[in-house]
Amino acid sequence: MTAFARRARASAGRMHPQLSLVSYTLLGHLEERDGRRATDLAAHYALDKSTVSRQVSALQRAGLIERRVDPEDHRVQVLHLTEAGRHILGQVTESRRAAFRERLAGWAEEDLLRFAAYLERYNAWPGGAAGPGA
Repeated sequence: MTAFARRARASAGRMHPQLSLVSYTLLGHLEERDGRRATDLAAHYALDKSTVSRQVSALQRAGLIERRVDPEDHRVQVLHLTEAGRHILGQVTESRRAAFRERLAGWAEEDLLRFAAYLERYNAWPGGAAGPGA
């Protein structure tokens, strides 16, 4: 698992220089949830608020996310992907899919099915995701 995590972190940087694995994960979550507060991100990934704040600041400086006032509570700001953020996330996602396809191309169907079942079992653990780098 350590080697898997190490490869994932390294490949994120190769696929797009602005995106660490944590950044990619946060962007994906924002896209999936159509925006979230920074405190929601910290709680979801069990990260310190200061860690998320640094990531959010870097993504905002890069023009990949923006803050919008919550229409239901004007005191709250919600983070959303910008068009540039959606574009880069799409590029990285497609690059990752292509890398997975290439790496798994020679696998027998029964091995792929078994591997998928193991991943589903691993991801179904009641504790949920341990964080973006897990």
